[in-house]
Amino acid sequence: MPNYTNITAAKEINKLAKLCQDHNYIDPELYDRYHVKQGLREPSGKGVLTGLTEISTVSGSKEVDGKIVPIEGKLSYRGIDINDLVNGFTNNHRFGFEETVYLLLFGTLPDKNELEQWTQLLSYCRKLPTDFVEDVILKSPNKDVMNAMSQAILALNGYDKHSDDLKISNVLHQSINLIATIPMIASYSYLAYRHYLQRRGLYIHNPKPELSTSENILRMLRQDKKFTPAEAQLLDIALVLHAEHGGGNNSTFTTHVVTSSGTDTYSSVAASLCSLKGPKHGGANIKVIKMFDDIKANIKDWYDDDEIEAYIDKIVNKKAFDKTGLVYGLGHAVYSLSDPRATILRKYTLQLAEAKGRDNEAHLYKAVERLAPKVIAKNRKIYKGVCINIDFYSGFAYDMLNIPLEFITPLFAIGRIAGWSAHRIEELMCANKIIRPAYMSVAEDASYVPITDR
Repeated sequence: MPNYTNITAAKEINKLAKLCQDHNYIDPELYDRYHVKQGLREPSGKGVLTGLTEISTVSGSKEVDGKIVPIEGKLSYRGIDINDLVNGFTNNHRFGFEETVYLLLFGTLPDKNELEQWTQLLSYCRKLPTDFVEDVILKSPNKDVMNAMSQAILALNGYDKHSDDLKISNVLHQSINLIATIPMIASYSYLAYRHYLQRRGLYIHNPKPELSTSENILRMLRQDKKFTPAEAQLLDIALVLHAEHGGGNNSTFTTHVVTSSGTDTYSSVAASLCSLKGPKHGGANIKVIKMFDDIKANIKDWYDDDEIEAYIDKIVNKKAFDKTGLVYGLGHAVYSLSDPRATILRKYTLQLAEAKGRDNEAHLYKAVERLAPKVIAKNRKIYKGVCINIDFYSGFAYDMLNIPLEFITPLFAIGRIAGWSAHRIEELMCANKIIRPAYMSVAEDASYVPITDR
């Protein structure tokens, strides 16, 4: 037998990688030949219909005289337009995430008394098992905060005597506890990474019962526990906008798939977290931040449209930034003319930028927003409109809130767990079959060859 070392084992695996690649490639022409919908997408980019939901509606087009026509993007939670929802609580000078969670879970807006009781219930449930932070989170620091969160949530299964009980009352109890505690799990997982892997100071702040979810997140993340009302409002709006986006997005579809197998709530949430962390899904906003860091470093005059357009052209033609040809934060699977989440977040992000004296950066973002679609259209054949998506301004928003880069995707998860929970309950209530789409085998028949003849 070979006497392997780490180096020789790595070399052997690298050699085997070639064999692995040679036998796991499928000719793209076969997908067309057999009419396989890659990514569960129609040729137009529209998702293949795989289920029904009442939780939210996402639309970017409509049918007119038999043709699909792009429209301004629309998003509604339980039938309520997202603009009306946000305007409703901001005009009333309230935080909106808590009532949004109520709306998604229970299908109706709470009245004043119901909202007060609900926020008190969330506050009561905002606690982790005794010594859980020390024994689980702090003892298992991870450079990937999302993986640390998944690990912690799976560990909570061991503290739940009824973890496998799928009665709706029990699943709702589990879901509410996770919605209430995931801001703590995320914050403490980041702080463990910060202390043990970055060798920086450690501080643990408990949430305060009288504060909203967004206020408590800022309180737990910041060493001095201080934040402004405007900062908390922007974060609250971001959580609301990230809370839900239809059953077909990758992480929510994961919720449906995993839930349909009959597994427990903790496994379902952990699986959705693992989906969300991917750079093609929840991790995309980090790419936007890094892209703008590159743009800022390479453009001398942020008010020169010609210079900005020329650099975007380099990005599109794979000559700048990460050389993928992608302008991150532009384009969406559903929206073509506008992403309603991006429109709302843009408004409040630019308001905070003005308050913080960051007008130059705001101007640069608006310039890229205006010029990039033109550059893309000039270089590529566009089948539908290209608009900014929610990731475009979220990076700027989180930067102004001093949110660490490693905590940005976890913030997405803190908001989206509301939607996951609603979809899990809907799947348990309405679906009776495990989700099992078909894959066609295109393998050729082969004969077994005795080892002595190979």
